[in-house]
Amino acid sequence: MFYLFDWFRSFLPLHNPIGFGVVDFIELGLGLMLVLFGLLGSQIARIAHALARRTAWCMAILFVLPIALRLLLALGVHPIPTPNVSDDFSYLLLGDTLAHFRLANPPHPLHRFFETFYVLQEPTYSSIYPLGQGIVLALGELIFRSPWAGVAISAGALAALAYWMLRGWTTPEWSLAGGLLCVIEFGPLSHWMNSYWGGAVSACAGCLAFGALPRLRANPSLWNGALLGLGIGIEMLSRPFESVLLVTAFIFLLALSRRAAWKAMPAAALVITACAGLIYLHNKRVTGDGLTLPYALSRYQYGIPAAFTIQPNVVPHRELTPQQRLAYQIQASVHGEGTDTFRSWFFRLAGRAGFYRFFFPAPIYLALPFCFLFVRSYWPLLLTIFWFAGGTNFYPYFYPHYIAALAGVFVLVSVVSLAALSRFSPAAASLILFFCFAHFALWYGVHFGRNEAMWRYESWDAINYGDPDGRLAIQSELSKTPGKKLVFVRYRPQHRITEWVFNAADIDSAPVVWARDLGFAANQELIRYYPDRKQFLLEADARPPTLEPYEIPRREAPAPVSKPPSKLKFEDVK
Repeated sequence: MFYLFDWFRSFLPLHNPIGFGVVDFIELGLGLMLVLFGLLGSQIARIAHALARRTAWCMAILFVLPIALRLLLALGVHPIPTPNVSDDFSYLLLGDTLAHFRLANPPHPLHRFFETFYVLQEPTYSSIYPLGQGIVLALGELIFRSPWAGVAISAGALAALAYWMLRGWTTPEWSLAGGLLCVIEFGPLSHWMNSYWGGAVSACAGCLAFGALPRLRANPSLWNGALLGLGIGIEMLSRPFESVLLVTAFIFLLALSRRAAWKAMPAAALVITACAGLIYLHNKRVTGDGLTLPYALSRYQYGIPAAFTIQPNVVPHRELTPQQRLAYQIQASVHGEGTDTFRSWFFRLAGRAGFYRFFFPAPIYLALPFCFLFVRSYWPLLLTIFWFAGGTNFYPYFYPHYIAALAGVFVLVSVVSLAALSRFSPAAASLILFFCFAHFALWYGVHFGRNEAMWRYESWDAINYGDPDGRLAIQSELSKTPGKKLVFVRYRPQHRITEWVFNAADIDSAPVVWARDLGFAANQELIRYYPDRKQFLLEADARPPTLEPYEIPRREAPAPVSKPPSKLKFEDVK
């Protein structure tokens, strides 16, 4: 006797109770969905047609849908995501700092034990990242006792705002379709919802700004101007460099609008000024200079993040740990010697074309050529895409969240392409939309059914699962010991990049303090500073990592020496 659930525990025919392999299940699932689509398609269309015009209801449903789908996975095999890369931990430090109602933390007197990636130790102990993502993490921590709750809220807000934006550009029905595309692309299976360094906040900013544009053309009210300013302001708080691209793009877009649209600009300017003032205050508290971004100070002190390709490599101005030195050498090698040439800039731009798959479901590529039928109406937005692509090409690295402000524009391109195709064949457009949802349903079902063998074959889905570095096991072991703990992290000479030393905003009050092992004699200073903490030693490079009480070592471990490999990518830094 076997349960229905057992049918999906193996996709190998000889191990499956009904003899189905993975292709059989895919064909069966698609066939079932096509049959249901054929039987219920007209009823679904009528419901969608009636619902699409109820803006408040659509926004509420789209806001809840990605959160509910992700929480449903959390009940099973995929719990709330755990931080596992340096960016995650730095953003969590920022959120924790804001949750303590301050913009920066005082430097720790023994900060040399706490050196890590993407965190300033002087003149303040602070994350190097801008405020936007930190604000939503702080809200999650303050309201729900979970920073990830802020991530989930931002993903829900993105789906709702995408629909709101599309209502200004296209019909209610296609707006609802676009909102649902937003859910499946940037929702429960997306990296943006399964990490702490985000993307959805910047995407919400873009939806606000690009949604306000057609409304300003129709009604240049102060309210619509304020919405435009809010979108630009949130982008400034999230992605300062990309906000320059956004502002210049909107100067061009507004120049094409009716002159009356400029009447709303005082409201936009007021909101933008308020956001700029908050950025100035944050810079002042963190770096001591209101015009110096924490990101820029980190580049000066540590040499990372790498400079723009039109700038030479930065020379670090403070002593680096072996891990920081290796990260600097890797990023400097990716940046390359000297500065950009047109040839290197162009080939880097061409090499990034694959990243745009993140914004488009695979079946949509069949419809994209039809968007050029509406090029006369939407060519300014297409130019904006090229403007962002060219501007962000001055980064040595590229990730989709760099251009997250265009997420709503990419969704608009998708639905415009489908609308153009539907002029020739409504059935073809419906089938493409159907296969987009079928693709999502397939992979959501794979995750919900706990078939780990299939996860490796996903393309742009990125659920944070498992415990690849052994962090959860170590944290579980520490939780079994009562009282406060001090954990010295020891790396072996062959250690690469993975960092374990990350701490809360208030280091001295944290249940666990993570510190670098600087040798037994040097460690005594930190032990005397924390006399009430139990000391542990973490061997980070053991497999799996091991935790043991900290004792006088029989022999001091040799100082770690790291040499940059001949060829490494930025993913190795992670």
